[in-house]
Parts: sequence; structure tokens; C-alpha cells
Amino acid sequence: MTAISKLGALALLALSAACSNTADGVKKDAEIAADKSAEAAANAGGAMGAAMETADVKTALTADTRVDASGINVDTNKDAKTVTLNGTVPTAAQKTLAGEVAMSKAPGYSIVNNLTIKAP
Repeated sequence: MTAISKLGALALLALSAACSNTADGVKKDAEIAADKSAEAAANAGGAMGAAMETADVKTALTADTRVDASGINVDTNKDAKTVTLNGTVPTAAQKTLAGEVAMSKAPGYSIVNNLTIKAP
């Protein structure tokens, strides 16, 4: 075999290996991208779930005529599975009731009732 033929064979072998490595790299990159997309979708779904809990609790508080919900802020932490009530209500009874309403509308979540009593 001549030196040129040997050189050509080596170049072909190197090119073939490079193409294989490139194909494997592309495949691996695609798998990583798919995993990241799935993770992002899961996070978005969790955030939507938390937002729904917040909306459900706030809607229930607003609809309940026994609670003046105008001064209540509802925050939800999906990772900690916690609903936090902040703000003010006119009576201790309304504070307790607001916590009960939140608990009924956010099953599986802990309720942190930070409401303070402020006379109207």
C-alpha cells in the first residue's frame, strides 16, 4: 500500500470516527434538551397549581359573607405546600374563620394565618 493510500485510509477512519462522535453528541444534546423541557413543563404545571390554590382561597374568602376579605392577601408556596394569609380583618373570629376557609379550599397545604385584627 502506498503512503498516499495509507494516509487516505487514516483520514477516512478519522472522519468516520468524528462523524460517529458528532452523531452521538447530537443525540445526547437532544436527550438533555428533552429532559430540560420536561422539567420546565413540570415546574410550570406546579406554578399553575399554586396559582390555582391562591385563586381558589381568595375567591372563597371573598364569597364568604362572614369574612371581610378586602384586607386579606393570599400567597401560595408550591414547594412548601403552604398557603399564607397576610393582612387584616376586623375580628379574631374572622381571622379564625379565614384560616378555616383557606384550609377547606387548599387540601394538602399547610395554612399560615398571619392575619392581624384591626377594628374597622
